[in-house]
Amino acid sequence: MVADTPASRDRVVDAARALCIVVVTLWHWTLSVNHRTADGSLAMPNPIDAVPGGWLATWVLQIMPVFFLVGGYANLVGRQRAQARGTTAGQFVRGRLRRLLWPTAVWALVWLAGELIAAALPGPHRWMWEWFPGYLTPLWFLGVYGLLIAVVPITASLHDRYGAGVLAALVLLIALGSVANRGAGLVWAGWVTAALVWLFCHQLGYAWRGWELGRRPPAQRLAVAGIGLAGLAGLTVGAGYPLSMVGTTGAESNIFPTNAAIAALAVFQLGLLALITPAAERLLRRPVAWKPVVALNVAALTIFLWHMTAYLVVLWAYEGLGGTLSAEPTAGWWAQRWLWLLAPSAVLAVLAALFLQVELAARRPRKEAGR
Repeated sequence: MVADTPASRDRVVDAARALCIVVVTLWHWTLSVNHRTADGSLAMPNPIDAVPGGWLATWVLQIMPVFFLVGGYANLVGRQRAQARGTTAGQFVRGRLRRLLWPTAVWALVWLAGELIAAALPGPHRWMWEWFPGYLTPLWFLGVYGLLIAVVPITASLHDRYGAGVLAALVLLIALGSVANRGAGLVWAGWVTAALVWLFCHQLGYAWRGWELGRRPPAQRLAVAGIGLAGLAGLTVGAGYPLSMVGTTGAESNIFPTNAAIAALAVFQLGLLALITPAAERLLRRPVAWKPVVALNVAALTIFLWHMTAYLVVLWAYEGLGGTLSAEPTAGWWAQRWLWLLAPSAVLAVLAALFLQVELAARRPRKEAGR
């Protein structure tokens, strides 16, 4: 696959997707203070609030916007290629959704089977969502992304016809929703705004592709990052949005529901990606840098779905051997980060060997498939 990579492929986009998978996985394994609560449930707050200035790192490491930027870019490429082949909009959407839903369905069936077996055994049983809802929380991405895929024929057509006008309209709607939510106290407006923000991020991915932002003059690429950074500063310092782009203990979250700060973060991160594109492209031409990117992209959804299962296997083994999970990011907790990196990695390698074929089968080209 490394040798067969076409010269026209935008390797920075693939590298951004790989980086997203790595950051999400390592954050959940090593930078979450996973511990048992009084009732035996498992909580997973992060230690950002305990690290002076830690919120600043989240302006780069909160990479959910990048997932949608990459998704928008890839979906536009796929739609363009599908149109060139004469593939209908319905066939394109079904092909893209199959890639997402088949591996997810297998993951859900395996876990449901395990839950049903556990429930049938003697003694009390608590369902996963009762004792560890954090395990399921990251999966909101799949639902939102699936909906965005379903409307790609519409949103891509709007981009082709109106371009920046679509982004401007979304910014206006996000602003109006933010005022209704934060100013007038309308809770439903907050959730409508959240949907608009992720649509905006996905639409930015179209702009990344359609306008070739990574190949624009340095001043233009810098301007994109500057606009995003100015928006972040204005919303956090001026409008009172939380400084941290990830949820912290006892503080308001920018993610649930997603608000305008995440939209500004997406612009900022797109600008950063555009700025590093020339240097990153040169680096990614080297096999030593490109090989891990290819490997991670092949197994991206498998890793996303199963990385927390790998973590739980290690957690159960750790507790079974007498270990106790710390509820605070103490020095001892930091000293153990190597364990929570290496052990889940080994388990995930086994799970990937078992389930990667499902993802590969879902991605296998068919007549109706897109990119």
